[in-house]
Amino acid sequence: MEAPPVTMMPVTGGTINMMEYLLQGSVLDQSLESLLHRLRGLCDNMEPETFLDHEMVFLLKGQQASPFVLRARRSIDKSGMPWHLRYLGQPEIGDKNRHALVRNCVDIATSDNLTDFLVEMGFRMDHEFVAKGHVFRKGIMKIVVYKIFRILMPGNTDNIEPLSLSYLVELNVVAPAGQDVVSDDMRNFAEQLKPLVHLEKIDPKRGRV
Repeated sequence: MEAPPVTMMPVTGGTINMMEYLLQGSVLDQSLESLLHRLRGLCDNMEPETFLDHEMVFLLKGQQASPFVLRARRSIDKSGMPWHLRYLGQPEIGDKNRHALVRNCVDIATSDNLTDFLVEMGFRMDHEFVAKGHVFRKGIMKIVVYKIFRILMPGNTDNIEPLSLSYLVELNVVAPAGQDVVSDDMRNFAEQLKPLVHLEKIDPKRGRV
């Protein structure tokens, strides 16, 4: 469920606690074109950006109950793009009236030896997949519509098959901590996509919140 294209965020001096505000849903393959048509009418970019990415999920097991998870992602179809390393924190319990899932988010561009570095640090790859889809933007909101593909032979991103007969849809905003008002804007935008897709606040571990 957690596979949006990596946000390009510049690394600056100092420390900024960035949070991801997230709503998620899905549409069947046959409803994809209707949803894309609706998004073209609502978003700033009538023609969406497209992406084809390879993501690898690495785990580091320690004394804690659950392993530490990092995600390494690279573009397959755009040469010369850097690898990206992404950390997604646990969803905040917080205010039940908050309209979006909120979690800490760290995203940095890296050199192309990222996976070797993670292995040297003691991480092991848990799974990998290919994500292919479209990115729309509305102000600071990003809407990602994508399909996940299973990799049939480890490391071979040409040998893949769809994981399901549907597309995942994610509406997210990356903003400094405390900007909870953005969840109201996200809810209002999500209402405009009904009944084509119902975007909801979903805890990956427990389902709907």
